[in-house]
Amino acid sequence: MVSFETSDIKKIGLGLTGFGVIFTFIGVLFFFDKGFLAIGNILFLSGVTLTIGIKSTLQFFMNRQNFKGSVSFGVGFFFVITGWPVIGMIVETYGFIVLFSGFWPTLSVFLQKLPVVGWVFRQSFVTSFFERNRSKRVPV
Repeated sequence: MVSFETSDIKKIGLGLTGFGVIFTFIGVLFFFDKGFLAIGNILFLSGVTLTIGIKSTLQFFMNRQNFKGSVSFGVGFFFVITGWPVIGMIVETYGFIVLFSGFWPTLSVFLQKLPVVGWVFRQSFVTSFFERNRSKRVPV
């Protein structure tokens, strides 16, 4: 039998990533509070780094195919820190979508298997959205 145990570092990384998403969400709820948004970004990036490793994180963000998304995410983070949180979050969202667009098919399968809301993601209009965006970018 194969064991799929997760190391403690990866568990901490997943926790930091989750807290990053939560702090970012709270920052948006509090009318784009730059403190919460900055903490959310820092926690998210450190969580991703701990989850997949420093080398993989650098390769992901420095990949030629991900360059536009990485720059957009960085510029958006800079805008959040300097006091332009709405513009920063718009630019960051664009960068996030560009960076993680190769993961839409995986996200689609995961969302369809959720117990309570999975039926929403199995509807034809939602699955057609994910299918349409699948061919736009080849995963790295």
